[in-house]
Amino acid sequence: MPEPTAPRPISRRRLLGTAGATGAAGLAAGAAGGTLLGTAHAGSTITPLTSIGTTAQPFHGTHQPGITSPLQTHGHLLAYDLVPGTDRRGAAALLRRWSQLAAALMAGEAADVDGTHISLDAGPSSLTVTFGFGAALFDTLGLTDALPTALAPLPEFSADALDPDRSGGELWIQIGADDALVAVSALRLLHRAAAGSAVQRWQMTGFNRTPGATARPMSQRNLMGQIDGTNNPQPEDEDYDRRIFVPAQGDPPWMAGGSYAVVRRIRMLLDPWEELAQEEQERVIGRRKSDGAPLGGDSETTPVDLAALDGAGRPVIPVNAHVRVSSPETNDGAAMLRRPFSYHDGLLPDGAPDAGLLFVCWQADPLRGFVPVQRKLDRGDALSPFLRHEASALFAVPGGAARGGYVGQALLEG
Repeated sequence: MPEPTAPRPISRRRLLGTAGATGAAGLAAGAAGGTLLGTAHAGSTITPLTSIGTTAQPFHGTHQPGITSPLQTHGHLLAYDLVPGTDRRGAAALLRRWSQLAAALMAGEAADVDGTHISLDAGPSSLTVTFGFGAALFDTLGLTDALPTALAPLPEFSADALDPDRSGGELWIQIGADDALVAVSALRLLHRAAAGSAVQRWQMTGFNRTPGATARPMSQRNLMGQIDGTNNPQPEDEDYDRRIFVPAQGDPPWMAGGSYAVVRRIRMLLDPWEELAQEEQERVIGRRKSDGAPLGGDSETTPVDLAALDGAGRPVIPVNAHVRVSSPETNDGAAMLRRPFSYHDGLLPDGAPDAGLLFVCWQADPLRGFVPVQRKLDRGDALSPFLRHEASALFAVPGGAARGGYVGQALLEG
């Protein structure tokens, strides 16, 4: 049988002319070249950009985007190392290119900068691009005097099985968007802009629930089926900014308005987890699976009552339940803003899913946020047997760029 002949590409002029002559039905029926496009939209109406597509986040400001911005549907995490011989001036030029590119893309100006045409038809779709610096960068650029104390290496935890090839990095980029093509377009353009200055060390890709997929706005669910992020610090909390951002008079000064990101690739052992009865899963977490309410509570937002006892005098929330062990009340107030993505990268050689959580948490100081909580979890969390920490990194994320400036300017030109 002969190979099928590929349809001729449809120019915009030809497409509009065909639509005007025959209407949508003509495209659906399709003369040669229009069949594939028509079939894809048969029985549907093409609508303009929705609020999802038109939503834009600001790039410039006191803080970088992608920290307290609403969590998006698609995410990419990338780490880079500078090409040998790249000095401080070269690094500054790279951050300037990246910042200018990110600002244009986040403003929906893809047509002006996107030679790939991947996202040419889309709005900004809540795109955010966030940049961070790993501890190794300071050695490479001779900036050890400016190295923040908070960027000290994370301690080893007993459950760690870290892959060094997917950990660390001198530069970090977090990309988030509510459209997959917008996110990939940003990834490709930023990667191309790094040519000659930095090489990619690792990349991780994740996802979340699409806005509007539920009957009402809800917190995200992770791949264990649990509602995730309920106990995050809230903007109305008196100490919200203090927990997440370095103060204006922070140490070092170039980190004013910045934050620290801990990034962990946490594989979930989904097969054994799914063998547990739902009631047992809820006791491991300390929350109901249906609505995220703490055990003994009425709704997701019900405060966790760690003192509540059942009729037999036992804690309603088990002593090793994840919500108890990770609670600020049991960690001297330690808290962090969790902003993760789920991932599913296929199957491992043994047939188990290579899936879990791209855990990203934000805090003003990881030594007072992530570290004490993770130490507590490492010692006695009922969820730990179902998790494997396989990659880890810590990045200093400077404050936002001023208009006409770039992220990290105070460090690289200080």
